[in-house]
This record gives sequence, C-alpha cells and structure tokens, in this order.
Amino acid sequence: MSFGPPPSMYTQSAMAADDRRRKRRRNRLLALAAAAVVAAAAVVGVAVLRDQGAPARAEKAPPAAQDRLDVRETVEKRPASTTGVMDFRFSVDDMAPGEHEDLPGMWATDKILAKGIKSTLVGLRIGTDASPGDEVWRLRLTGLICGYTRHVTVDHRTAVLSRGRAEDPQAPCDHVTYVDLDDGRKIWDHEIPVSRIGGGQDTPSVTLTHATVAVTWGGGAEAYDMDLGKKLWQTKAPARCRDMGVAGGRALLERLDCSNPSANATSWDSALYKVRGIDPRTGRVLWTYSATPGIRDLRVPSTEPPVLAVAAGDTGYTELLSLDDHGSSRATVRLKSGNYLGECSEDIDYLVLDDCPTIAVGSGQVFVRAKDEGGAHNSNWVIGFDLASGASVKKFESGPNALLYPIRMSGDQLLALRLSEDHISPSALVSLDPRTGTETPYFYFGVASEAEKFTVLDASDVVVQNGRLFFGSHSADGPSGKQGKEWTWLALGIGGDAAKS
Repeated sequence: MSFGPPPSMYTQSAMAADDRRRKRRRNRLLALAAAAVVAAAAVVGVAVLRDQGAPARAEKAPPAAQDRLDVRETVEKRPASTTGVMDFRFSVDDMAPGEHEDLPGMWATDKILAKGIKSTLVGLRIGTDASPGDEVWRLRLTGLICGYTRHVTVDHRTAVLSRGRAEDPQAPCDHVTYVDLDDGRKIWDHEIPVSRIGGGQDTPSVTLTHATVAVTWGGGAEAYDMDLGKKLWQTKAPARCRDMGVAGGRALLERLDCSNPSANATSWDSALYKVRGIDPRTGRVLWTYSATPGIRDLRVPSTEPPVLAVAAGDTGYTELLSLDDHGSSRATVRLKSGNYLGECSEDIDYLVLDDCPTIAVGSGQVFVRAKDEGGAHNSNWVIGFDLASGASVKKFESGPNALLYPIRMSGDQLLALRLSEDHISPSALVSLDPRTGTETPYFYFGVASEAEKFTVLDASDVVVQNGRLFFGSHSADGPSGKQGKEWTWLALGIGGDAAKS
C-alpha cells in the first residue's frame, strides 16, 4: 500500500492511468453492496416497515452545554428511517501479496472520516466511495504514527504522536501534533522527551481533556494548551515509577507503573499500579489510588466518574473498580471468570489507556457484555452494574442468532451494536434505555462479504457519529499467494437511507 513519498498512489500521475476503470468498478461494487444491505434490511419485514415513518427525535441532552474545547459527547438523533444503507467506503487495490500495513486511529465529523495510515492522516468526504487520491485533505507527519487518542473536541480536533524520522520504525516516538479534522490543518506540534527502559523506548501516550492535550512518555508527563500550543506544565515520574499512560475526556487521569521493593522481582506482586487524578491546567495531583499488588494490567474506561478495569489473573480483565471524586473505592464489579467481558485494547504498539470499546459508563452504571451462550442459536446479554453498589441493575438480551455489544453513551441512553450471527437476519444499531430497559432501533443493516471482517470488533474501530455508524480496520493485508489485484476495504460507513437520499 503506497502511502509514502513517490512513487505513491497519492500522486496525480499514478492515479490518472486507470482512474476511469477503477471508478467504474468501485461504483459497480458499491451498487451491489448497497443492494445487499437493503435486501438484508428487508428481512426484518414488518418490524422495519412499522418503524420507517417514525419521526426523528433527540435523546435527552447532557446536563450542561459543552464548550468548543471540551471533549465531544454528542447526543445522537434517531433516524427517520430504520433501513440502513452504505453511504461511505474507503478501499485500495494496490496492496502486494503478503503486504501488511498498520492503520492507527479513526475519527469522524459530520462531513469527514479521518484515518491514520502509516505516517499520514487522510480526510475523506462522507458519502463517497473513496480510494487513495480521493482525499479532501492529507497531512504528512514527521514519521510513522506511534500514538493517538480516540477523543475529539467539540470543534473537531484531535492529537496524534509520530516518530522523529520518516518511515523509520526504530526512530523515537517524540512528536505530538494537534490537528483539525475538518480541513487537515496542523494547529501545532511539539517534540516531546523520550524515556528508555531496557533496550527500547517506553511507550508514550496522548489524550485530550478540556482545553488541554496531555502526554506521557515513561519518564514523565506534560500538557499543552489546545489553542495556543504553549506548554502548561511538565512533571517527572516519581521514584520507582514510570508514567505509563494518560486517560482523558471529562477529566484527566494518569497511570503509574511502579516497582514494589518488598516483592520478588519475578512475581506479579513486583508490579504496583497507581492512578492519579490530575488538574489538567496545572498538573497538580488531586488524588492517588493505589491498586492491589499483583495486578497484571489496569485500564481506564471512564475518567468521570472514575472507573478502572483491572486484570488480576493470567488472562482478561477480572474486575471493574468504581471510584469516587477523591479516588477512594466505591464498588467492585466482579466479571466472574470471564462470564462478563470487560474488553480494553492491549495493543503493545499504541498505548491508548482509555480505549475500552465495549465498556460504556453513564446513567450511574457501567455496561459490559456477557459471554456468548453458544449453541445452535448463539446469543448474549448486555448487563448494567450500579457504580455505587456493584450490583447488576439492567439486562438487555440480544435475541437468537445475534450478539449485542455496548458502544457508547448518547446522553442518558446506551448505544449498542447487534451483530448478526447467521448472516441472514440483519445487524442493527440500537439505543437501550438504562432506566426503563426498553430498546429502540436506529437502523438495520447488512454488509457485503468483503466487509464482514469489520464485525470482528477487536480488529476494528467502531464510531457512531452524526447519525452514522463507521467501521475501520486496525490493519490491512495484501492478497495471499500469487493472487492478483483485489480490493481491500479499509473503512465503511452506514446511515439511514432517508439521510442518504
């Protein structure tokens, strides 16, 4: 996949030779895939027809209006139609057999779907069938992308980390860039320090909270003003500790990975995790929570209210910990040896501390999915646990031949994805009401065979924004063996057909 310096698919000469042929082929594919989507949606029959004329309505708004420098918390409107159709695709056809590329990060606005590709950010217009060369904008970074945050501000900006030398995977990850997703404009960038442990670099981390971009790099942390790019503060890691990740959103939390001098160096007890609440504008430590020694990993699904996901066993996350505003323990949700699944990204190449794609926090609850029940008609549940007591409150059933995944909060409602297991009945984006236990369909959809990989959620980014559902690949692979050219789908967008028209 040629996304770097010449020769490049981004150059006009490389695109011109077969542009017309490729456009015709993509248009045929898009028409076929859209037809498949509509056909799959028709399977719901009376249910779809019953809801199609329903008026669009907004969910309850957040308690306070957001400032443009806040991390975005959009409240989605229910589409006028529950028939979902494909209205965006990004694909390539020039990958060589056996080629593999990482695609870190995906963000959406009302008009743009942005994707990280090697050392470049690209912005693609929603509503198009795009391939390299069709970008609205592209921003070349100092080197390969080595860190990012899923957060976006109200005014559509985000931050990424990149290496200091172009196309060199061994170069230090030492640059932070703040970018406007609507036009690809680089607002500012800075070189950040590098901390090394053993023979390599500590994994850095970046996040956003109100008016602030925060970074950790192992040996310390620092923060920058969003608008001006000026450094607000810088700290060094405490003795026997490393700054290993920062989580943002409504508040700013920092994870410390410390050594336990009283434990055997080869045991799990030698690792001691701490989480600190930080004032984002001054760097002042507001509180510190020390986890029980022996925890293998710790992630942060929510910063306000503070919720931690901890792995106390050999595999998977075993508990969710609810804290109060002072960092003291409120309740523990035990995931019962994997009966409930707390899923957070553990990608060793990109440290995104608050990337827990199927854990949602809101309405006084934390929502996770239950393990698949298996059998001839596989199904599962989404469970809501009370943050004050840890007790289960609400259960939502997927129904047979489907699996239900919590995605994110939309005001006081939970957005969830119901993915078809039999590939006959359609999938759906739905809204779940934590107060009443009722479910409201947003839209039903199907996917073409080329896009079925997107429904493996631990290998895909999922974003719901402005009435659309987006899937994006974490990586891309070329054809196997001696197979010739083939189209590889990198991102897919689905919306209600009324909005499409």
